[in-house]
Amino acid sequence: MLVLVVDNTVLNLAIPALMRDLGATPADVQWIIDGYILVFAGLLLTAGSLSDRYGRRKALVFGLVIFGAASTLAMVSTEPWHLIGARVLMGVGGSFMMPSTLSILITVFDEDERRTAIAAWGAVATIGMIAGPTLGGFLLHNYYWGSVFLLNVPIAIVAIIAALVLMPESKGEPRGFDPVGVLLSIIGLSSAVWVVIMLPQHGFDPLMSAVAVLAIVGFILWERRAAHPLLPLELFRNRSFSGASFSIVLLAFGAGALMLALTQYLQFVLGYEPLTAGLALVPYVLASLVFSGVGAALGKKASNRALIVSGLIVLAGGFGLLSTLDVDDGYGFLIACLVIMGVGGGLAGPAAYATLMGAVPPQHAGVGSALNDTVQQVGAALSIAVLGSVLAAAYTAAMPDDTPAAARESISAALDSGVAELVRQGKESFLSAMSIGSWVGAGFSLLAALVAVLVLPRKAPAAEPVAEPVKM
Repeated sequence: MLVLVVDNTVLNLAIPALMRDLGATPADVQWIIDGYILVFAGLLLTAGSLSDRYGRRKALVFGLVIFGAASTLAMVSTEPWHLIGARVLMGVGGSFMMPSTLSILITVFDEDERRTAIAAWGAVATIGMIAGPTLGGFLLHNYYWGSVFLLNVPIAIVAIIAALVLMPESKGEPRGFDPVGVLLSIIGLSSAVWVVIMLPQHGFDPLMSAVAVLAIVGFILWERRAAHPLLPLELFRNRSFSGASFSIVLLAFGAGALMLALTQYLQFVLGYEPLTAGLALVPYVLASLVFSGVGAALGKKASNRALIVSGLIVLAGGFGLLSTLDVDDGYGFLIACLVIMGVGGGLAGPAAYATLMGAVPPQHAGVGSALNDTVQQVGAALSIAVLGSVLAAAYTAAMPDDTPAAARESISAALDSGVAELVRQGKESFLSAMSIGSWVGAGFSLLAALVAVLVLPRKAPAAEPVAEPVKM
């Protein structure tokens, strides 16, 4: 989990160096980022199903080997297309790693330990969100751009050794393969993610949208009739699974673009260097870590439903407070916002994952985890595409009409102008746009809480039985 999160968060810092040292064009940079996302998202369900069939530890180790080897290739790339190819291979490795982490966790740990284990799993992801920019900033300041990919190699080696020495193998019941489902899922998911990531710069793509819709609808119809479906659609009849899934995707949509805006706020408005900006998010990490543990302890007395709803309401309050941020407010005010959001996320996150994975039959742990990862990826991609465009439009609308065109399009251009009044206008307009994004984040957090209230069943604290195996 750590190697995936660190890699995803560190690459954005390296973009200026890639353009300078590798001669990468903006189109190259887009493919360096999006090539990974397309392959990763497109293969998730297939990788999860294969892990159930052949072994989850095998899938994890396979993914780690591919990811580590591809990171080494990325590190020594001399042409943009070399790096694009390496990132595609990293997407293949990541698609086998990500679902394996959670599916192994829920098959190794029993009911009493699972909530604590999921809290630790989420804590590692949170640490990685900060460790990536922090370590990446240090490496980019002292070494060349390829060093950010070197980070992945030792983590992958340690993880492979730990998996082989410490981790038991697990797999689902023997069953047939679904090649038609595999093909339709890859086409549907990849084309859907393509449409989303191309939306901000190139607008709506009707052809790829039609391909995505046809492939996904065809996938659903095929899976309903297949003797051995890639994705057992019966999972969605379980209210715990469907309610937790919808809550997670709404939360990912509301929070994704705002976290991107926060890193820009720290650098553009407060003037922090990338390394300092990464460290400035530590209060969020600490609050999330502490309250992940608190939530795990409370789970013995309170239901997952209560923890999810209360955590999401607290998170919405943090977003609401963030919307009041003013250009003259310092870092101290931001700390309060980060701590409140960390508390909310720490309470809601582990409970939501425990609810979702507790509803997945053991033989489908891999594909169930992959489906969870898929909805998160789609939610985050939609967030960055849609809310990113909203934030950009809100910034431009907030800038006075008589300001230079470049400054109206980008806060970076406003700051580079060196004109005091224009610099202040740029910061105020950026905060105005971020306020809109904050209210969107609050709204989606509350919507996720409402979904949890309406869909998740009322359960006693410890009554989270694993669902009965799906009949084939």
